[in-house]
Amino acid sequence: MNSLQLLAQQQTPQNWTLAWIVALGLLFALVAFSYGTRAGIIARATTKEAVRQPLFFLLLLICSAVLLVNVFMPFFTLKEDIRELKNCGLATLLVSGLLLAVWTAGNSISNEIEGKTAMTLLSKPINRRQFIVGKYVGILQAVLWLFLPLVMLLSFFIFYKVGYDQRETSAEISPWFETVKVMGMSIKWPHHVRVAAVSQIIPGVVLSFFQVAVLSAISVAVATRLPMVVNLVTCFAIFVVGNLTPLMVSQGEKVIQSEFVIFVARLIATVLPSLESFNIYAALARGGTVPPSYLGLCLVYGTAYAAATILLAFILFEDRDLA
Repeated sequence: MNSLQLLAQQQTPQNWTLAWIVALGLLFALVAFSYGTRAGIIARATTKEAVRQPLFFLLLLICSAVLLVNVFMPFFTLKEDIRELKNCGLATLLVSGLLLAVWTAGNSISNEIEGKTAMTLLSKPINRRQFIVGKYVGILQAVLWLFLPLVMLLSFFIFYKVGYDQRETSAEISPWFETVKVMGMSIKWPHHVRVAAVSQIIPGVVLSFFQVAVLSAISVAVATRLPMVVNLVTCFAIFVVGNLTPLMVSQGEKVIQSEFVIFVARLIATVLPSLESFNIYAALARGGTVPPSYLGLCLVYGTAYAAATILLAFILFEDRDLA
């Protein structure tokens, strides 16, 4: 029995009921915010601006091409090409979402402040805090619209890749659909092995969005004071260091063994977000999946860090001269 079949047997939809309820609740809260608050007006306008800009369609086109190439590219991983396709696909989603978020923050906040457009918005019954929150939520909505077609495309490619790799290794090819009984009726349903392979990336997509949400909050805070070029460099540096903080701390304690180095490493790991917590590469390497409880902990951590960063953005933007 191969790893895909074992993964298919491990799928327990009952354990994900609460996770889907939470996801639907967050989606409902997002819609209610966008259409029921003053800051939601800013959020909708920011989302439309982000979706209409050429970068959105450029990222969509480039990422689609990269995902397509990865389907047929040999990774030389000894029958683990599907795992590498998932890793590359999730990395593509993460990078594209981060680029869109930082670019939109620079255009929507920095350029509006420098071009005196923000002063016009704030002259209406919208205060500075609503302006920041609306911009942040609008950026997240734009990232969701970018993720939606890319996730659907990645899921289809993984669904197809299962049979493609089985054909390459002369193994038994899993059919596209199988007959299942639902309330006494026989219906066609996607084969459980292919569905298991696709469902394994769902936690990775969620965690990638959490990571983009945290970095978007940082980008919004930076954009209140600095231009877009500096914003890009800052977010890129935080992205790199944030993914290396656990390694920095462990190397400082085990290899360097210097109190000063250990203190600096722990200080950086405390101040900067622990982005390594949002990666599922280890779970994919083991052929397993991420439990809903871990997603809940990451949601709490990401929400707390993003909220603290947005509070910092309030402070930075409160006394910013817009005239």
